[in-house]
Amino acid sequence: MRTISKLFAIGLTLMSALLTACGSKTIQGVIITGQNNHNWPVSHQALKLTLENSGIFTMDVAVSPAAGEDMSGFNVDFSKYKLVVLDYNGDPWSEQMNAAFLDFVKNGGGVVVYHAADNSFTDWKEFNEIIALGGWGGRNEKSGPYVYWKDGGLTRDETPGSGGSHGARHEYVMNRRDSEHPIVKDLPENWKHASDELYDRMRGPGNIDALLYTAYSSPETGGSGREEPLVFTVRYGKGRIFHTMLGHCGETLEDNPAMQCAGFQELLIRGAEWCARGEVTREVPADFPTATSVSLRPDYRY
Repeated sequence: MRTISKLFAIGLTLMSALLTACGSKTIQGVIITGQNNHNWPVSHQALKLTLENSGIFTMDVAVSPAAGEDMSGFNVDFSKYKLVVLDYNGDPWSEQMNAAFLDFVKNGGGVVVYHAADNSFTDWKEFNEIIALGGWGGRNEKSGPYVYWKDGGLTRDETPGSGGSHGARHEYVMNRRDSEHPIVKDLPENWKHASDELYDRMRGPGNIDALLYTAYSSPETGGSGREEPLVFTVRYGKGRIFHTMLGHCGETLEDNPAMQCAGFQELLIRGAEWCARGEVTREVPADFPTATSVSLRPDYRY
């Protein structure tokens, strides 16, 4: 009997180790928010709900001081986390915060750059290398080239001009440019995204690692007339970065189609897991949008 009990205990220990190795423990992450020209009081809730409802993540929220207030005491203990989600577009962080964030990424931390977070920190060289492309904030040809999809590849366009624009919000089709990356493997080649802004004319160092999805920015909606890179990965040091320009936040959690889009949510979850673990365990859901049909998740879960 003692031998059986001992073998049973060993079996439980091995099973626990196996589950841990397979990533059964939730990923500890933090959403940095608090300043944004977008509706951050709603967007950070939608991000947290989407990630935590997947069962993969446990997310803290770090809220900065308001615009114009003292930022010196705003510091995140990045050592507690495997994932940082940037929902921030505001005043510069302190030098201490900047250094801690760079150390986190260089040493293998995962970063999700969400929507207007790529409007931030125009003059911070390392941050622009982490996001690869940004807009607004005075960005121009000094910030780097325009980068867009043309003739089967990415084009770097040195034409002078401001960086960052978008036309009217509308539904548009996302076009996959990488079929093997874990974030997008087995996802549809084309799918219709819910009504959203379509960022275009973005500029920066353009150090995209894997281009995942683009979309055509039609002049009919005030766009660039180019196929724009909207979802991609970046490498910085040992860190993995997932950059999504999708997800303009609505007035409320209930009136928020771009973030309720099943495609947006799945890419966020898969991209965040890849950033933190280097793999994606999520199965392709039955409600993923098709090339002709939008799919919404009003409660931010599947």
